Amino acid sequence: MKRFHVHLNVADLGASVRFYSALFGAGPSVHKSDYAKWMLDDPRVNFAISALGRDAGVDHLGIQAEDAAELAALGQRLEAAGGTIVPESATVCCYAKSDKAWTEDPQGTRWETFHTFGDATTYYAPESACATDGVACSPQVATVKPKVDKGAVDKGAACCAPQSGCC
Repeated sequence: MKRFHVHLNVADLGASVRFYSALFGAGPSVHKSDYAKWMLDDPRVNFAISALGRDAGVDHLGIQAEDAAELAALGQRLEAAGGTIVPESATVCCYAKSDKAWTEDPQGTRWETFHTFGDATTYYAPESACATDGVACSPQVATVKPKVDKGAVDKGAACCAPQSGCC
């Protein structure tokens, strides 16, 4: 069963943790100095907040898959919806290890589909920042284009990276 995901940028993490803990009737399942996450069953949502210096408000929305098969099905839905899709495999983001794909809706709202398969000790890993904006683990989809991996040119393999190229 999939879970809806909401990620907000907040100005005061402590005040926001107190507010959302009272609202949800439970403390966060993950609480770091710059990030907190509630994995709620009623409503079924992965609700995350971070204080990383961005403007307060919605950072991105998403759908969390329970396994790789659900993530693949969500990927097919993203393709049917149109627009640029940015895949990320084995990325570290929000203190978790995940496979994911990003896109934007027609208004420019960033959407993430992902399957989490482990915990991480950092908010994001520098090596994963190449495919993201490195601040909120959410790529600016408009700045991403396919980049062919030089080691896989003969195989026609491609990955996604920022147009300016950080790798």
